[in-house]
Amino acid sequence: MRIFVTGASGWIGSAIVPELISAGHQVLGLARSDASAKAVADMGAEVLRGDLNDTDVLRAGTLDSDGVIHLAFVVPSVSEAATRTDAKAIETFVTGLTGSGKPLMISGATLVTPGRPATERDELIAAGPIAARITNMQAALAAADRGVCSCLVMLPRSVHGQGERHGFVPQLIAAARAKGVSGYIGDGTSRWPAVHVKDAASLYRLAIEQAPAGAVLNAVGDEGVPVREIAEAIGRHLNLPARSLPAEEFGGMLVHILSTDMPASSTITQELLGWKPTYPGLIEDIEQGHYFV
Repeated sequence: MRIFVTGASGWIGSAIVPELISAGHQVLGLARSDASAKAVADMGAEVLRGDLNDTDVLRAGTLDSDGVIHLAFVVPSVSEAATRTDAKAIETFVTGLTGSGKPLMISGATLVTPGRPATERDELIAAGPIAARITNMQAALAAADRGVCSCLVMLPRSVHGQGERHGFVPQLIAAARAKGVSGYIGDGTSRWPAVHVKDAASLYRLAIEQAPAGAVLNAVGDEGVPVREIAEAIGRHLNLPARSLPAEEFGGMLVHILSTDMPASSTITQELLGWKPTYPGLIEDIEQGHYFV
């Protein structure tokens, strides 16, 4: 297959592109800068210059491919401008693929279901700070009624691995270094789902190859890692104590992420596609030390 990938040079895209190519697929990667174009080309993919606001470019890439994996987003991703751009991009992909039966993979985030792990069968409800993004996911799934093999790949809070520089684990490490303590909120029992970036890449490949229209897939390796264990692993490597800190010690999204219990299961995804996470879990990955180099 010839697969159009947005965000091809990003953290997850840079794992997906080699995964697709090694499986015999051709990749057309969207690149908005010279540096991104070089990174995409160096991975062995063809480069398409443009960004998510270039609907003509997105349309051309879609029509020139056998399927689309949409990873790119405008920062900050929950802003009105970002979600509006994302909605236009998704509609462009859907229009280009209508009636073709070709696959469209849209990326989302695992859901929060109080009292139990989230599953692939939980309802997508457009509410809260990411309501607009969920609306975009709903629109993508609805494209199955227009002859598009659309599905969602729901990513956990931590997509980890060697080379990660901007996710929540690097943010926690930077905060620990600045404060002299590796912190968590409350008793630290809130749980993060997590997946190794290479396991996530293999799921995207399997999904574009064989997922049925309308599928929701959870890219989850660790169902739920207590944030206290994450803080303790970071503290061991920095030779710092790990302890509970007031919520106001953390900024932005970290307060919500650290204080919300959000485990998620991938049992249905594994049974549907035969996907099996094989790379190190989050704590083992932190213990390998590459985050601290």
